[in-house]
Amino acid sequence: MNSSGNGSPAANLSSEQVQVSDALAAIETYFERGWTDGLPVVPPTPEAVNGFLQAAHLEPDRILGVESTKGAVITAEKAAINAVMAGCRPEYMPVVAAAVEAITEDQFNLHGITVSTMGAGILLVINGPIAQQLGINSAESVFGPGNRANATIGRAVRLIVTNVIGTRAGELDKATLGHPGKYSWCIAEKQIRLPWEPLHVARGFSAEDSAVTTFAGLSGIQVGEHEANTPEGILDSFVGRLYAVGQGMKEVLVVFCPEHAAYLKSAGWNRKQVCEYLYESSKEPHSAVMSLGGVKEALSDAPATGVGALASPDAVVPIVAGGDGGGWSMVIPMWSTGAKTRSVTKRIITAG
Repeated sequence: MNSSGNGSPAANLSSEQVQVSDALAAIETYFERGWTDGLPVVPPTPEAVNGFLQAAHLEPDRILGVESTKGAVITAEKAAINAVMAGCRPEYMPVVAAAVEAITEDQFNLHGITVSTMGAGILLVINGPIAQQLGINSAESVFGPGNRANATIGRAVRLIVTNVIGTRAGELDKATLGHPGKYSWCIAEKQIRLPWEPLHVARGFSAEDSAVTTFAGLSGIQVGEHEANTPEGILDSFVGRLYAVGQGMKEVLVVFCPEHAAYLKSAGWNRKQVCEYLYESSKEPHSAVMSLGGVKEALSDAPATGVGALASPDAVVPIVAGGDGGGWSMVIPMWSTGAKTRSVTKRIITAG
């Protein structure tokens, strides 16, 4: 992975310097060398890269993580180059650094995720004060376009995987279909609408901490429920979706929209109750109910196998995100139904 630009090379950076005539030439050079995700990049000049490292109080040779299967070492310098390319602002760099630390943990199984035909994307969920400080979207169109922080932080992690680890589509990346989350996938949890403690607090961090949780997510499936106003009625709408994406899942992200979360909160349901209800309800597929745009259908033809969608109540990871209007939530299954990969939460360090 090279740094390019005009200007004199920075003495403390080890990456090769590529001299080009202007920014457009730099962009074309990156396309020609296969260093992009198919979209144009911001030319990573040495000055810009150093600015990102300074913003995160990182030395260029600081090792953020190692992908153990190929032995690919991700230094702070390489991460910063790709963050610049992705269009990040310097203040986003601590989030990118923490995300790299998370995805290179053994339990995340980065190699398996990035070469599998299943085509998972790396989803980042941000919690804590930094989400508001950086303006990371947790509201309307939370999984959609339009927010720089969401788009570029998620894109930076994908570019790091492509350029430093070398998992390019059609080469090591063998995804049969893939999905748009493989371009960029980053959101904040909507903590002001939570019926329970934030995700990072549930995982042992303090409310004052900022943290990123990385998931190996497959395509999300929307759950529409516009009639029910009880926890049971709302959660029943999720059961068909859960069973449709697999059996014995070890982990699945359940994204409650604020409208659904408000009903859970008013009824006093906590995280544990929600997880246990979904686990028990998804044990019997023949009695499950699914909601398609508000029209409910009993899954009377589903086989009564006795095999539940979830391996345990702990398989459910509930969060809240999205706009305040509309009863649309989402189920995001993970890359494997086995124990091959699990989400990882890391604290975001913002001070030197």
